[in-house]
Amino acid sequence: MPAVRTQLRSTNGAIDTHKTIISRASIVGEEMQDLADCKMHYPLSEKERNTFKTRDGKRVTPHQWAVYDFTRTIPCGRVTTYKDISVALGQGSPRSVGSALRNNPFAPFVPCHRIIASTLYIGGFFGEWGTGANARGGQKNTGVQCNRKMEMLEKEGVTFSLEGYLADESLLWRD
Repeated sequence: MPAVRTQLRSTNGAIDTHKTIISRASIVGEEMQDLADCKMHYPLSEKERNTFKTRDGKRVTPHQWAVYDFTRTIPCGRVTTYKDISVALGQGSPRSVGSALRNNPFAPFVPCHRIIASTLYIGGFFGEWGTGANARGGQKNTGVQCNRKMEMLEKEGVTFSLEGYLADESLLWRD
């Protein structure tokens, strides 16, 4: 595992209107890691998709396939939003995109960790939304999953403020 060097700096960025401390990590001695670079069978033909079932025995809907196909095109080191995906697909809503990704049977090959909220907040991961004081979902939401999402994105070169907002808006990818 590479050594990680962290610098703290203060900023008054356009992303967040109040003063924020940003933890900026740089990977030392190794290039960023593409977590979606893994061997996994991903059905491409219509026949395979029509017969595919998740581990729970559920079929994947056409909308979910569209979300997964689009999500696979997001480059390593970049993020996009639930809203941008729904707009690019011309179907569904940010919530339906989030629902499809929450049920993603192809993670990390379909890199659902690269999707954030349109406010540039870390958003959700595995049914949890947010971290720390910003966490939503009641007692069951510990923030552990969203912290895991931030760690995964950090390995890919994407960092967030301590409050959970994207630190570098230039990493926002729009198709």
